[in-house]
Amino acid sequence: MPYINILTSEKVDNKQELLKEITNLISSLTKKSKKFVMAKIDDNSKMYFEDESPCCFLEIKSIGSLNPKEMAKPLSDFVYEKMKIPLDKVYISFEDVPPSMWAWNGRTFG
Repeated sequence: MPYINILTSEKVDNKQELLKEITNLISSLTKKSKKFVMAKIDDNSKMYFEDESPCCFLEIKSIGSLNPKEMAKPLSDFVYEKMKIPLDKVYISFEDVPPSMWAWNGRTFG
């Protein structure tokens, strides 16, 4: 934890580099070690958001450390800078997960 899932209609050529960069950003925004950040990308997906122009959905889950008001802008800017998707075509979902509902290394965090 944290976990970020990127779902986009755009084709991403260098997925591994994008995943490394978003991992660094999430680590910085949550102040949690990169060691615990998991990132996933599903690109070139069939999506529709008002029309067929490029769009993106970010899903972020973490045990605490989420501050949507402070995180929304840098995450949206990241999507625009890396994928050229306008901010008004990006949705972000934040979920604060209870420690008892998140497991790693064979046990829950709480």
